[in-house]
Amino acid sequence: QLQASGGGLVQAGGSLRLSCAASGRTFSTYTMGWFRQAPGKEREFVAAISRGGGSTIYADSVKGRFTASRDNAKNTVDLQMNSLKPEDTAVYFCAATRVVWGRVMESIQYNYWGQGTLVTVSS
Repeated sequence: QLQASGGGLVQAGGSLRLSCAASGRTFSTYTMGWFRQAPGKEREFVAAISRGGGSTIYADSVKGRFTASRDNAKNTVDLQMNSLKPEDTAVYFCAATRVVWGRVMESIQYNYWGQGTLVTVSS
C-alpha cells in the first residue's frame, strides 16, 4: 500500500514537500513515480526515481523546480516542490512499478498507486 501526504494550499512561488509511505518489505525493488491530475485533465507524469535513488527523471514542466528523493530504510519517497505555479494545482499520486527504467514516464507501467494528495497553488 502507498499513502501520500503533504498536500495543501500554497501561494505561487512557495514550496511544498509531498511524502509517500509504502508498506511491505520490498520497497527497494520498486521504481517510484509521481503523477498528477488537474481538474478536467488527464493524469500526467511528474517525476520518477530509481530503486536505489541514483537516477531521477522529471517532466519538462517541473524540471529544475521539483526534486524526488527516497529513503529505502524508511520505505518513503518524497517530492520537494519549489517555485510552485498555479498550473501545478492538481491531485498528486505516488506509484510503484517493477520496471527498472526506460518507460517509467508511462502511467500504465505502474502496478500500485497511492490515494492522492491535493496541491492547490493560488496566484
